[in-house]
Parts: sequence; structure tokens; C-alpha cells
Amino acid sequence: MVGALRRRRRIRASGSDAAFNAVNAAFLTLVCIVVLYPLVYVVSASFSSPAAVSRGAVWLFPVEPTLDGYRAVFADRDVLTGYANSLLYMVAGTALNVSITLMAAYALAQKRLPGSSLIMMLFTFTLLFSGGIIPLYLVVKAVIGVNNRWDMILPNAMSVYNLILARTFMRQNIPAELRESAVIDGSDDFRFFFSIALPLSGPVIGVMTILYALSHWNSFFFAFVFLTSKALLPLQIILRNILIISEIAMDSFGNLEYLARIAGMMNLLKFAVIVVASVPVLILYPFVQRSFVKGIMLGSLKG
Repeated sequence: MVGALRRRRRIRASGSDAAFNAVNAAFLTLVCIVVLYPLVYVVSASFSSPAAVSRGAVWLFPVEPTLDGYRAVFADRDVLTGYANSLLYMVAGTALNVSITLMAAYALAQKRLPGSSLIMMLFTFTLLFSGGIIPLYLVVKAVIGVNNRWDMILPNAMSVYNLILARTFMRQNIPAELRESAVIDGSDDFRFFFSIALPLSGPVIGVMTILYALSHWNSFFFAFVFLTSKALLPLQIILRNILIISEIAMDSFGNLEYLARIAGMMNLLKFAVIVVASVPVLILYPFVQRSFVKGIMLGSLKG
């Protein structure tokens, strides 16, 4: 019996199927190399000497290994402050974002909610049209005030794209019959939401967590517009300032040897900055990868 099954599999895998599998494997291998090589190169260059980076000696592995790039990045205490600020904005902002989005999605997923289609249309309208930077600045200044930590959290309290994703997921995976059964057992909307809807929404929560966390961690625009105090700046602005200082140093006059050394250090700083800014995201993603993929597939079938 087992031998017959194996022979059938061999027959199925022969001919055109085998050719397709070979071509498919070769193509995916090429894509994997194209995607991974830049990442490997950046990490290797960040651990190489400035001279090796400048002369293009780094291809795959670090050349003349050194930690000078990371020492230069963390020599400025503002980097640690920026790291702490970015982590605070990411954790607090993501918690607020996920909470508001889930509550709004649950309410809009209920077909019995009067005007739910109109409310959803108004939310979707904001994806197509916005007031612009100046009206946004005036609203934030009047409601929240500029140069405080809330400027990095409240203006981005909810993403309409994530709302649509969560609403679609709840409509597909939390049927109305389940809520009717809970109501018969004496449950109200609050208890049903926290006891039943949330535990069943694990995949979409994972999706929103990583999307919101990435958005907050990479946030640059709001900090650039609303924050002026160095103690409140996130990591992205601090790292930008480091690169600007390096470029200014390149324009300064001096002997050629000094300029060459500065040029090599500037290139090394760029690679070290990329690695430093990417580490938290790389640490976060493996924990929510399964929920992320499952939630994206389940929530994107239909709206």
C-alpha cells in the first residue's frame, strides 16, 4: 500500500510537474538571494572598518571587524533618550491604537447598528481626502498643544485601514448567532466583547499590533512638525541629526587624509544607524508572525 502511494507520487511529480517545481525553486531561490543580500551587506558593513567600507571591500562578510560605527552612534546620549522615547511612543501608542480600533470595529461589525454603513463611509472618506498639513497643525495645537508627548500618540489614534481589516475579520469569524446565544445566557455587549470577541480576534490583533508598532517606531513626520524639545525626540529624528552632522563635517576644510577618514566614518555611520533602528522591529516580528499572516489572509477576503 505504501509502495503504491509512493509510486503514484513519483508519477505525479514527473514530466511537466518536475520541470515546474525546478523552475519555481530556482526562481524563489533567486528572489530570496536578492532580498537577503542587501540585509546581509548592511549588517556586515556596519561591523567593518571605515576604510574597508570606503574602498568597497565589503561584499558578504565583515572586513577588518570593528565596533567603531556603533560606538560613534551610542557615544551621543541623545541616542539612548531617543530609543527610550521611541519605545514609549510605540508601546503606549500601539496599546491605544489597538484598543480604539477593536472597539470601533466591533461596533461597526454589528449589522443592527443604525447608520453603520454611513459611519463606515465617512471613515473611508478620510482615506481619500485630508485637510492638509497646516489645518492638521492648527487642530493639534488647539486641542493637544505642541511639543508634548501626546502629539506622537493622539493624532494617530486609529488607522482606517486597520479598522476595515478588523471589521471584516469580526464579521467573518464572529457570527451574529454567537452573540444571540450569549444574550440568551444573560451576556451584554461589554461582556461579550471582552469574554468572547477579543479571544477570537487573536490573529487580527497580531496584525494590528505589528502594523501600529511599525508605524510608531518609524514615525518621523509628526515628531518633525510638532516636537522641538530634544528630550522628547524619537530615535528617527536623533539618527537623522547624526547623519546631518556627519555630512556637515564632510564639507569642512582640512587635509585630504582627514576628509577621507571622515567620509569613511560617515558611510559606516549610515549602516550602523540602519541596524540600530531595525533591531526592535526584527525582535518583535517573530512573536506575531503567525498571527500576522493568518490575520492578513482572513481579513482581506472581502469587505
